[in-house]
Amino acid sequence: MKCEKCGSENCQIIQETSTSGSDFSASKGCCGYLLFGPLGILCGLCGKGKQVKSKGYWICNDCGNKWTV
Repeated sequence: MKCEKCGSENCQIIQETSTSGSDFSASKGCCGYLLFGPLGILCGLCGKGKQVKSKGYWICNDCGNKWTV
């Protein structure tokens, strides 16, 4: 792969992974515990959960130019 900006062949592919959201909601767990007892803590697991996003792009090691895959 050649750099679109400088034409160098010293390029590599990079994968970025990001996560958002949470696995456990403490407030839902506490409310569930008060309403349903020890099993109510599992209510804290209900919700969005984690979302994982992956993004790939090329980067030129000579000039620093980045472009998407």
